[in-house]
Amino acid sequence: MSRWRVKKGDVVQVITGDDKGVRGEILKVLRDDRRVVVKDVNVCTRHKKPTANDPGGTIKMEKSIHASNVMLIDPSDSKPSRVGVSVVDGKKVRISRRTGTMIN
Repeated sequence: MSRWRVKKGDVVQVITGDDKGVRGEILKVLRDDRRVVVKDVNVCTRHKKPTANDPGGTIKMEKSIHASNVMLIDPSDSKPSRVGVSVVDGKKVRISRRTGTMIN
């Protein structure tokens, strides 16, 4: 399996699909399916039956999108950038391919 360049908590921009251009934070990474869940992207409506503890009704939730459809936002200039890996002091760190800055 290829290396993962994005992780939970990263701010990404959607580069293809209906939500193209939308930025959001990664809420969940589904590594087995190579998909990510991004906040306020690919939102669907679910209808839930009421239970003893929950009143039910319509619920809006985010569905996953493929990881190749998102690009990490470069923290130095807030533009989408590809991600590379470099070794600094014996540790692997992610770097922006546009500017060369480290991404924590």
